Amino acid sequence: MTSPVSLELGTLCPKMISAWILILAEFITVLSCGEAPMPRHTVKRFSGLYTGPYFDPTTPTNITAQLGTHAYLPCKVKQLGNKSVSWIRRRDAHILTVDRYTFIADERFQAFLVEASNTWTLQVKYVQPRDAGQYECQVSTEPKMSHFIQLNVVVPKIEIVGEAELYVKAGSTVSLRCVISRSLEEPAYIFWYRDSERVLNYDKTLIDIRMERIGADTTVGTLIIYNSRREDSGNYSCSPSNLDSASVMLHVLNGEQPAAMQHGNSGARTRPADWRWVSLPLALLAARKPKLLLLAAALLILKLKRRLSIG
Repeated sequence: MTSPVSLELGTLCPKMISAWILILAEFITVLSCGEAPMPRHTVKRFSGLYTGPYFDPTTPTNITAQLGTHAYLPCKVKQLGNKSVSWIRRRDAHILTVDRYTFIADERFQAFLVEASNTWTLQVKYVQPRDAGQYECQVSTEPKMSHFIQLNVVVPKIEIVGEAELYVKAGSTVSLRCVISRSLEEPAYIFWYRDSERVLNYDKTLIDIRMERIGADTTVGTLIIYNSRREDSGNYSCSPSNLDSASVMLHVLNGEQPAAMQHGNSGARTRPADWRWVSLPLALLAARKPKLLLLAAALLILKLKRRLSIG
């Protein structure tokens, strides 16, 4: 008696054989004729100066992006037809994308087509300094056609104006200015933190936070603390969007001397000079007693040697 499994195999095998025959026939056509025939509606012929794909001469060759922002590298290809467009990173010859398919594990890279302008654009999200370099837009013609674009990454400079440590008297007004220069884009925000805790200006009679653009590439964020108290002491940092941060140490004093608070290292203090051993030889010299002067000089040298050996 024939099992149900053998009956199923018997009905499936002829279908599979037919499919393989069709596949082999296509391969034979490719091997014998060079390439498989294409439907007529997919064949597109061009007339004029260019009979095939060409790069739009207005396509840029230099793109500049700011650290942490998105970079867009456009590649305008006219009369592309059925050819593919690939993006290649030149420094390591890594194929990033082919048409809309991505061939790199880094999800920041993506290619998309703007059909209205025949532009294949490579998007690089959250640009890093290592992304700077040359990128190749390549069309799959024979021989290959390539257009190169240089990506430049600008890293803004961030600093808080003044010394790394700031000493103020209790009750005074403190103004911390965070300057962001060489910035192509104004940051969306500037957050202030004290000892990793965000500073909020709920009560503007105590704290005020401001931000303004003062030039083509400069933004200033200001933190103002009114009637400062001892509790306001701490490490303050300004953190712009998509950028690194800068910090300053604030000390609010209640009558203390700043030098006593700097490092707490009493061993680094200079010992007071012992002027008795300096004034004695001078007195003997004035009294014209050379023997005693030599003795005092010898004792002074001995004392200095002992101090140097102890220090």
